Amino acid sequence: MASERKIVTENVRRVLLREFLMRETYRAGFGGLDIQRTPMGTRVTLIAERPGLVIGRKGSSINALTEAVATRFRFDNPQIEVQEVENAALNAQIMAEKLANALERGWHFRRAGHSTVRRIMAGGAKGCLIIVAGKLTGQRHRTQKFKMGHIKYCGEPSYTFMHHGFAVARMKPGVIGVTVRIMDPKAKLPDEITVAGVTEAPPPPPPPPPAEPPEAAGEEPGGLEAPEAEAEPPVVGAELAAKGKLATKKLKKVAKALKGLGDVEVGG
Repeated sequence: MASERKIVTENVRRVLLREFLMRETYRAGFGGLDIQRTPMGTRVTLIAERPGLVIGRKGSSINALTEAVATRFRFDNPQIEVQEVENAALNAQIMAEKLANALERGWHFRRAGHSTVRRIMAGGAKGCLIIVAGKLTGQRHRTQKFKMGHIKYCGEPSYTFMHHGFAVARMKPGVIGVTVRIMDPKAKLPDEITVAGVTEAPPPPPPPPPAEPPEAAGEEPGGLEAPEAEAEPPVVGAELAAKGKLATKKLKKVAKALKGLGDVEVGG
């Protein structure tokens, strides 16, 4: 049981450290915490919207936090590093704190919820879910949900791609819990399948250039006129002369045959 107790004690100490740093860096926009144990000590990475407020003037604030972590939580040689959040609209903890702050300043819960949803989706998230629970409109507890986009409620994608944030708004009727869940814009869901080895069809060949119009008759390419062909003289062939002689002989034979008949006169 010694190992189990050690694990439980370590996890409880980390949760208490997270709550302590969240209270101390409330004005700077607490965005998350990462604790790693190294041979040189314990490295604590703090993510904040405005890291300048965490560091303080000449590092006074971060030195005070380091001493508090070493004395109150008994971490060996703690080293606190501050990182600036890349996109505050995609950080669930920061957006939960902003929504709780808006409720404390008097915003109506519907107006604040819809405004936060639009801001998260404009930041590039695939989906978001906001749950506001408490005494919203009267003495009776109620829960209101605001959601948009694609949301995973269970399974491995909900643990891997859904970022969770929680904050508390302290109102006169009581406290209001604010829960924000944001799906990572880089999330690749199991139903998103990409077929490997498929190549796109080659583009069709470009159309042939239009044919040039035929050049005008009697003109050479380049605008020069073609020389006119010389007229050939008529040729009287030997065949035509032979046919004329045969026709004359036949006519003479016909004329002799007609003379033999007696009454018919034929001119020569």
